[in-house]
Amino acid sequence: MTDDDARPVPDALELTQLPTLQGARMVMGFSGWMDGGDVSTGTVAHLIRSLDARPFGRIAPDDFYLYGVPGPMEVAAMFRPHVKITDGLIVDYRPPASTFYVCEDASLVLFTGREPNMRWEQYARCVLAVADQLNVEMIYFVGSVSGLVPHTREPRLYCSLSDADFKPTMEQLGMRFTSYEGPSSLVTYLLRECGHRGTPMVTLVAEIPAYIQGINPHCIESVVRRLAAMLNLDMPMDDLRQARDIFDEKLSKVLADKDELPELIAKLESDYDSEVFDTQMGDLKQWLTERGVRPD
Repeated sequence: MTDDDARPVPDALELTQLPTLQGARMVMGFSGWMDGGDVSTGTVAHLIRSLDARPFGRIAPDDFYLYGVPGPMEVAAMFRPHVKITDGLIVDYRPPASTFYVCEDASLVLFTGREPNMRWEQYARCVLAVADQLNVEMIYFVGSVSGLVPHTREPRLYCSLSDADFKPTMEQLGMRFTSYEGPSSLVTYLLRECGHRGTPMVTLVAEIPAYIQGINPHCIESVVRRLAAMLNLDMPMDDLRQARDIFDEKLSKVLADKDELPELIAKLESDYDSEVFDTQMGDLKQWLTERGVRPD
């Protein structure tokens, strides 16, 4: 951080028990955009559990989220805080959480939250203020996007960087570089801000099967495994591998009952392996949707 980057701590940032770290790294995950298959939030949640990371701060939610969104109830419900009422009494009320965790042994900061609906600049200042105070040397975002990927293949990882100087390192790790034009996300805004500030940041985005709905343990396991290798983290993987195997077995049984599907999957595998992309995924997803196939 340079003197020009020094800023007061934002009011929305609430920190307790600020750790002292050497060579700190930060890993972020957000629900909403780029969290297909729960890969973004699921990866960070596994790191928090496996590393026994403790919370040390949060971003207060009220300035960043829309609660009263007009529209049908099923749409508006996605924006509301979650509440539980038992026997007439409120026993749980949960607004959107944006929480910082730390594992001192690994010099790792973990951050998970819901992408804010508004005031991206102020929200980003909160995230980067923590990175500044802990002298974070590299920020990683993990996420996912739906794509032309068969469930029988390892998802590819694509990356975007705050600085072109990091490209050789990412190439050595087998990363592909993102080429994209379309709606942006908070992560892209953070990446741009990190570039302006000279704070190293990389996004790691897995391309996952578009025709599988809900949580995807197979892709979460793949991303956690590769991220752990990049960060030189020694962590247990047995629970993820067990969830992956159960998921794969369940998915195979569901798809095996569909006579037309093996040919479509084989074509998708061939195109994926040869990096030939066409409309086959759209046809497959439509075919599954029409038959009510939801492997989750």
